[in-house]
Amino acid sequence: MNERLNKRFESDKRKRDIWRLNTSRGISPLKTISRDFTNRPGAGHKLMAVKMASAHSARGFGGSNNYIGGNYGMTSQYIGFRPKTNSSPGCFKNDYSNHYIHSGILPVRYIRNAKQQVEGYPKLQRLCRLKEQQIRKYATVPFGARVKTENMVKTLNSWVHNYHLQFDVIMIGALSENQLLYPILSQLPIDKLAAKPGFLFIWASTQKISELSRLLNDPNSWAKRFRRSEELIFVPVDKNSPYYPTEANIPEKQILEELQWHCWMCITGTVRRSTDKELIHCNINTDFAVENQSTGNSAVPNQIYEVAENFSNSTRRLHIIPTSTGLDHPVKMRPGWVIISPDVILDNFNPERYGKELGAVGQRIPLTNDIEQLRPKTPN
Repeated sequence: MNERLNKRFESDKRKRDIWRLNTSRGISPLKTISRDFTNRPGAGHKLMAVKMASAHSARGFGGSNNYIGGNYGMTSQYIGFRPKTNSSPGCFKNDYSNHYIHSGILPVRYIRNAKQQVEGYPKLQRLCRLKEQQIRKYATVPFGARVKTENMVKTLNSWVHNYHLQFDVIMIGALSENQLLYPILSQLPIDKLAAKPGFLFIWASTQKISELSRLLNDPNSWAKRFRRSEELIFVPVDKNSPYYPTEANIPEKQILEELQWHCWMCITGTVRRSTDKELIHCNINTDFAVENQSTGNSAVPNQIYEVAENFSNSTRRLHIIPTSTGLDHPVKMRPGWVIISPDVILDNFNPERYGKELGAVGQRIPLTNDIEQLRPKTPN
């Protein structure tokens, strides 16, 4: 037993000598220790302890050679390299919930790649650039139809019966809490406006999820033609955001505030991701978007449009915003989309002109060899 302790003491003594020598030469103890520890499998949890030990390197080891807790001569400030449990007093971690209580800053603000989700993935970055260029090249001019809420059903029916218009991508609603009006949405001729295969994106706040479920589960409405496929999430960063839910829509007895927005993507017709590459490209965007510096205050952030554009290769896109969004949430125009809303900035939609625009750009975005090589594919 004494021989084993002596060997261990000599080993620790050599480590202390190396530590003091490196410190005197201006070499960070973090560099010497991290090379020793982090090359071992499963040593990732030791990095924080190494950094804390580096911060206390000026104090170094105590002068005593007493054996305390398996470490000879270490002071009480020394941070051990063994994994810490939740009950360990020396456990260091990022407690975002506790930080929110003291600062009021939501944890979502600390997501580093909120603006550029493909940061660190060169192939995906190049793919997104190529897709953006291709979408812009084969987009119609921005079209807007300024229609009052009470006339919206009548206007859309006239598009269907008089001009036989159909769209491959239809988006309903915006990030405004007054959009999901069941009596109006249930009367919209979505089943006649949507082509086959077609894709529907419908937005609702967390407080309106029950109404959205009621709408899509109604067997007597147009929703019976669609099946739910995916769910997208958009999250504001703080209470100053124009997309943060107002207090009027939060129940008084509710402790936690539900701030995220939900989009249910539904499909009509049959489409297979492995074979229908001329129709859809999957897994280019994530299903989770965070507000960032480039989001602005538009009723529909650009990230939302980009998800639909990168997923479907169709150029026929319709966005229905049933009610007024107000001056704080302006409805902005976007190339390649027909936007019908009471507040749309530009009122220039003409079905005949729109048909000519589609004839010029085509109804499908051509697939290039570079995009085909870079896009995520279903494994064979």
